[in-house]
Amino acid sequence: MISRSLRVPLSMVAGIIGLILLSPILFAGEAFPDQVVVAAFSKGDLSGWEKKIFKGETEYSIVQTDDSKALRAISRNAASGLVKKLDIDSSRYPLLRWSWEIRRTLKREDATKKSGDDFVARVYVVFPRTLFWKTRAINYVWSANLPKGSVIPNAYTANAVMVAVESGDGKAGTWVTEERNIFEDYKRFFGEKPPRLGAVALMSDTDNTGEEAVAYFGDIFLSTGNR
Repeated sequence: MISRSLRVPLSMVAGIIGLILLSPILFAGEAFPDQVVVAAFSKGDLSGWEKKIFKGETEYSIVQTDDSKALRAISRNAASGLVKKLDIDSSRYPLLRWSWEIRRTLKREDATKKSGDDFVARVYVVFPRTLFWKTRAINYVWSANLPKGSVIPNAYTANAVMVAVESGDGKAGTWVTEERNIFEDYKRFFGEKPPRLGAVALMSDTDNTGEEAVAYFGDIFLSTGNR
């Protein structure tokens, strides 16, 4: 469980929550299929994904890769993300699967400081609540320096944790597939059962380090685990 006493600023998480409140719900999970398609970038589909700009603008576009289409993110001293609003019971759909590729990690990344809180690639899951300050987020990141599997508080807010699912440049230039149990992760990091999942967000950001990042994101799914 992550614990830290900090004021919660108007940050990236806050901006994403604001977008959730203003946007229509795209999938509520009533039909209970075994799998929910959150992103179908391989089909060139960006429907439902909304832009959220924090400082400067990361360029997001669908491009052709060697085998398929993917979402490319290019960030130059900028921080903006793409957000898809959802309304899903993560106890029913606990498994989040995605694929990604990076060119290289950021040299000046330092997740313990606000001045270094940039990552070449992030995948957020956001769990909003009626009381804003109880909203929580998990950031799954490709880190330059954090050991793979490490979990630390976000440099800006105690309401978010950073999880290094990949570390370093050893896999740079290759596609990597990830899977996380977001239901169990939330319970472990925050010490309580999660509310409904309100959004998935993607971001490549370099506004603090002033560097350039290039990342690619493949399709994203939520699954019951029964497939």
